[in-house]
Amino acid sequence: MRLTICAIALASLVGASTALPAKSTEAKFQINETSWTYVDPGKKVKAIESVDANGNYIENAVSGKHIDHGTAVMKDGKACFTSAMTKEGEVCWSTHPTKIGHSMRTTSDKGMKLTVTRVAYKPLSMPK
Repeated sequence: MRLTICAIALASLVGASTALPAKSTEAKFQINETSWTYVDPGKKVKAIESVDANGNYIENAVSGKHIDHGTAVMKDGKACFTSAMTKEGEVCWSTHPTKIGHSMRTTSDKGMKLTVTRVAYKPLSMPK
């Protein structure tokens, strides 16, 4: 009798485990605590942008001049930025996991294309 109960219990466990959805092993992209370099298309200047752990971003020219700052969040796999300096509103960019030292081509929800290179995280601070 015990053997029958054990066999039924085992069969139900095997059945239940195969019915569960498989966990995704693909890493989700996170923008927090990342830094990127690129040529700012509007200002025609090489820029560095860093997003801190709280989702605040700062964009400076590599020369040190402050360009922009605001907030950044991930939405539906896109990095979405809202500037505190303009009235443009939220602008979202396509993303995918990118290792430090590698580049990716990204497109905004407004159709602008940009090549960005991920660099080692460097916290930036607001100018005084």
